[in-house]
Amino acid sequence: MTQKNFFTVLSILFIFACFCATAESDVVYLVQLDDSTINPITVDYISQAIDQASAEQAQCLIIKLDTPGGLLASTRSIVKKILSSDIPVVVYIAPSGSRAGSAGVFITYASHVAAMAPSTNIGAAHPVELGGRPRRDSWSEFKDLKEKVKKKENVSSKKEEKTETTSEDPMDAKILNDTVAFIKAMAKQRNRNIDWAVKSVTESSSITETEAKEKGVVEIIAKDDKDLLVQLDGRAITIRDKVVTLHTKDAVIKTIEMDARQKFFNVLANPNIAYILLILGFYGLLYEFTQPGFGIPGIMGIIFLVLAFFSMQTLPTNYAGLALIILGILLLMAEALTPGFGLFVTGGLVALILGSMLLFDSPVPIMRVSMPVILSTALATAAITLILIGAVIRSHRRKAQGGEEGLMGEKGIVKATIRPHQEGKVFVHGELWSAVAEEEIQEGEKIVVKSIDGMTLKVKKF
Repeated sequence: MTQKNFFTVLSILFIFACFCATAESDVVYLVQLDDSTINPITVDYISQAIDQASAEQAQCLIIKLDTPGGLLASTRSIVKKILSSDIPVVVYIAPSGSRAGSAGVFITYASHVAAMAPSTNIGAAHPVELGGRPRRDSWSEFKDLKEKVKKKENVSSKKEEKTETTSEDPMDAKILNDTVAFIKAMAKQRNRNIDWAVKSVTESSSITETEAKEKGVVEIIAKDDKDLLVQLDGRAITIRDKVVTLHTKDAVIKTIEMDARQKFFNVLANPNIAYILLILGFYGLLYEFTQPGFGIPGIMGIIFLVLAFFSMQTLPTNYAGLALIILGILLLMAEALTPGFGLFVTGGLVALILGSMLLFDSPVPIMRVSMPVILSTALATAAITLILIGAVIRSHRRKAQGGEEGLMGEKGIVKATIRPHQEGKVFVHGELWSAVAEEEIQEGEKIVVKSIDGMTLKVKKF
């Protein structure tokens, strides 16, 4: 090989190596929340994805978002992770028909670049706190509190108007003001529309993708992932006082899926699943208590209850609702144990249904137990409870088959004539007994046992 050819080959190898290095660096990671609530499991999922994308020096991480909302504590954790990320984080509300409701608004505002697909919407920013505060059936009850926010921002507000806010619940006002300040800080940092951000919290305002771009809530409307990468290409993003330019036009998208553990526990974060597990746990323990021995139903009941209580840790659980559910089941048990003429059944069903409705404290419908599930479970619980405990009561009341109790009231035939104060012989319960009676009873006549005196039966004519 000549020296000229050698340098030619070396140059080709160098160019090829540079191309491979460039191709390797042009990678975009993607995570997807498909109609998932924002909960501790999604926090773990997104946080791991950000760390992985950062460690592998990806161009950016895209969070493909479709969520009805979630918990305020979990939302704050995700927002803090995005704000402290070493790589650009892009929130893409997609595919068409998706929405970023409630907590999704905060995550969108925290992103370095926000995008939406056609026919999507964003708004109604009212994440839910964990805890047992009484549930508000509608966000409309918070609308009164928006006046307080407006009055604080309006320098010319009157003293009488300030006095009106003192009658509001201080805790509600504190949560609202803190949430408003939270989203205003993000809007200012990301140079997004502050006024609409406040309105989305105080008035549950919701807008389409076109309105969102016009109002400066998002920067991009992209019809699909490829279109998004094209529009992201060349954008300069400031991260920790450093300007990073995205090269995404020809980037390869690598999707990060939830691992098996995250998928399993994310399913448990569904209120309907948590509620069904809770009821199944009670079923198992109830069956075990009403049947002798400790077997599979009791073990499964304990497992279901443990999983249910784990689920309730990831959901806005109202423990007053849990107490009502337990009271309802106890009342149903009491109906089978004592004749309540239907009073305990009625009270138990009412307590069970009310407790089920109050179990999860959230204004977001998807984070509450659905009414069909509540009604079907309540009726099934009442029926199963009565059947199980009714069987126990019947077994306790069933007449003994042996011994003295088993002979009381039994019928038999006289085998040897019985005379007053003189023993005769009777055949009762498959056995031959000595018997006495207050009257004469001839051989072959039928008798019934009145009582037992030692090994002698006291009988009378049947």
